[in-house]
Amino acid sequence: MTQTTPASSRVVFVTGGNRGIGLAIARSFEATGDTVIVSYRSGPAPEGLHGVMMDVTSQESVDAAFAEIESKYGSVDILVANAGITKDGLTMRMSESDFQEVVNTNLTGAFRTAQKASNAMMKKRSGRVIFIGSVVALLGSAGQANYAATKSGLVGMARSLAREYGSRGLTFNVIAPGFVETDMTSGLSDALREKYIGQIPLARFCSPEEVASAVHFIASPEAGYITGAVIPVDGGLGMGH
Repeated sequence: MTQTTPASSRVVFVTGGNRGIGLAIARSFEATGDTVIVSYRSGPAPEGLHGVMMDVTSQESVDAAFAEIESKYGSVDILVANAGITKDGLTMRMSESDFQEVVNTNLTGAFRTAQKASNAMMKKRSGRVIFIGSVVALLGSAGQANYAATKSGLVGMARSLAREYGSRGLTFNVIAPGFVETDMTSGLSDALREKYIGQIPLARFCSPEEVASAVHFIASPEAGYITGAVIPVDGGLGMGH
């Protein structure tokens, strides 16, 4: 997918943008001249990117992060809600705290950041909010009832917000990756990796840059009439769901 250089620099905020998919997304916007801020919970921001400390599970932390961004760079034009965690386990053994922690980070955390960004976007009558979902949102995944529930919840939230804010020029979409080449999947055994690849029509995992390319397109002027969409980047794994 061809990346489009914006007419002028936009303020892009990528939550959880200090590694993996989030970092690839941040780099794709940096490459086309946007002002990119990434959130992180510890350590410095990646080289060449602006950073802000933020914990999406805390409303106070989210409020403080957005206040810092607005004071230094202006209001956010594009929010990529990417921050998320997993606490996998079979339902019979999953504790309520493991379920709630994943919900609070992946779903409620995405709501907190989208709400803050949307308030400022509404005043400008333009803005893009892009949620990073997952193929498991509709496909399901044994041992990931908590994670799948949060990613499915992002779809309903994005479509509801798309209806609420559409008349103000805001769009809300979900990018749904499948298996991605990250630190998380690098730990898979060869046997398990081959099993998963056998279920993917394109017979490979995708790169973080391929996910970033889809995000970059949805944030581009050419995608201005796309809202409430779920865009799979999964090699065909979830098609039909």
